[in-house]
Amino acid sequence: MITGVNHITLVVADLPRARAFYCDRLGLTLRAQGPRMAYLEAGNLWLCLELGSPAPRHDDSHIALSCAPSDFAYLSARLRDIPQWKINRSEGASLYILDPDGHKLEIHIGTLASRLAHYRKTRPQDVQIF
Repeated sequence: MITGVNHITLVVADLPRARAFYCDRLGLTLRAQGPRMAYLEAGNLWLCLELGSPAPRHDDSHIALSCAPSDFAYLSARLRDIPQWKINRSEGASLYILDPDGHKLEIHIGTLASRLAHYRKTRPQDVQIF
């Protein structure tokens, strides 16, 4: 049985640039580093950056990173120069940005519980809640 996310690996073209983005701009902590990889941590998230040739897909696949509501305005201002790939149209504040290699990220303050509560309240016809 799957119990949660173990880790996420992103292929990056420039390891120092990617490490700086995730550590300096997003606040992750560097835990290990080698010539072709870096392991970063944010809460329970283990993010592996692997040197290679990135090829992000052209769909809505992305990684959503949690943010405390009290930090969202600060992070949004800090990241305003980062290219965005989507405008938020869902429940909860979100900022959709691209990392330096084009990986799609979402900074989000909601939870699955808050999303389901929103659907229970608004009752969209095309959504079933179990």
